[in-house]
Amino acid sequence: MRLIQVKRKTVQEKRYAKKMGILYTNVTYIKKLIFGFPIKTLHKYRETYYGKVKDCESCVLSK
Repeated sequence: MRLIQVKRKTVQEKRYAKKMGILYTNVTYIKKLIFGFPIKTLHKYRETYYGKVKDCESCVLSK
């Protein structure tokens, strides 16, 4: 068993963008795990409708 692991998980979330309004999108989280417990989120990103990969900082969760 490894002590430190890096796992990637995709979750569907509700996001809000000024230009598009409410948007349901797949958000991928890359997390660092120690003994299977999540310690830190290294990166989170989403894929747009056109296939571009964007950082989640560009979308705001609330209006």
